[in-house]
Amino acid sequence: MKQKSISIRWAYLVLGVVALLFAGVIYAWSILKTPLTEAFGWSNSQLALNFTLTMCFFCLGGFVGGLVSKRLGSTLSLILAAVLSCLGFVLASRLNGAVWMLYLSYGVLAGLGIGIAYNVIISTVNAWFPDKKGLCSGALMMGFGASALVVGFGASALVVGKLASALMEGPGWRTAYLVVGLALGGVLLATALVLRKPGPELILPQPEKKTAAGEEAFAQADYPTGKMIRRLSFWLAFLCIVCLSAVGNTVISFAKDLALSVGAKAALATTLVGVLSICNGLGRITIGALFDKLGRKKTMLLANCLTILAAGITLAAVLTKSLPICVAGLCLTGFSYGAGPTISSAFTSAFYGQKYFPLNFSVMNFNLMGASFVATAASGLLESTGGYVGPFVLLLSLAVVSLVLNLCIKKP
Repeated sequence: MKQKSISIRWAYLVLGVVALLFAGVIYAWSILKTPLTEAFGWSNSQLALNFTLTMCFFCLGGFVGGLVSKRLGSTLSLILAAVLSCLGFVLASRLNGAVWMLYLSYGVLAGLGIGIAYNVIISTVNAWFPDKKGLCSGALMMGFGASALVVGFGASALVVGKLASALMEGPGWRTAYLVVGLALGGVLLATALVLRKPGPELILPQPEKKTAAGEEAFAQADYPTGKMIRRLSFWLAFLCIVCLSAVGNTVISFAKDLALSVGAKAALATTLVGVLSICNGLGRITIGALFDKLGRKKTMLLANCLTILAAGITLAAVLTKSLPICVAGLCLTGFSYGAGPTISSAFTSAFYGQKYFPLNFSVMNFNLMGASFVATAASGLLESTGGYVGPFVLLLSLAVVSLVLNLCIKKP
């Protein structure tokens, strides 16, 4: 009977991946922003600010989710997330030219709601997998990172992608925003009614007590949030992941325009956003599996090297105006970007325990806020210099800084 109850965790994992596939729609901003530029003439910096606000309130939503789920439980927390997310997109579908309405609807309401859902879903599903922290985190993050597939891109062969793309080109962007909002709200509501945490009577598989060669050896313990943020290891990891995520976060915000700048046709440029999203998803589940197999140290070093390579190759594409090199750079950027969110979750659980994970993870997740400010700074640099060389020199430098910070992490 217990074994049958435990097996449901795989169904919950699938449910979590599907829910986060819809919730990760904020990562499709480079597609969603295009009709707004045409409709209202908003500048790149105005639209970049919206992405920054969205990520900031996404992080705040994660923190709120950690607090609210502790008091109200996962069901009510996800219902709240469904209402806020849906309302944000519905209001965005009624924009009338005032940019502050975009910031309030998409940035504040949708960002906050999705942040709550993100934290609650990941903490609840992760509680079922103490033996597979990396794989579970990677699978969930894969769903969240591959969200551009739900919104769709013109040359995609996926049915969902074609339907959403048809909405943008047919009835228009307002209908597309409305449909995305209603779909997101409906999926989160269904998840709220089904997803449950494991009861205390269940005996879940535990991780094997083994230490890979070169890995840190330390006693496992549950760290309350206050104690966690007083540890040097937390701040080193936090800043490391900020710099690591800044590369992918920034490229996602202008991926389509970057492809156009090196000679891609409009349809191909839009498709490349989807390809980047696919690589992002593959990177998340791959890094998660490696975290379980190779350990924290080797996996994070691999992520650092991939990010440095991604920024370097994309910079080379910009300098040479080479479309093939740009395609390679975008694919590698998407794959390496998948490392940041997965490592945030798996690292927090492995270093600071599961007992306080929801709140600890929400605090660690604020690294995305720092990364989003880098995206805004890079957009400003792009406008001031008129090219992508400056932004990619900045990103390459941050990737190297991330490696240095990582090498300084020893133990909790």
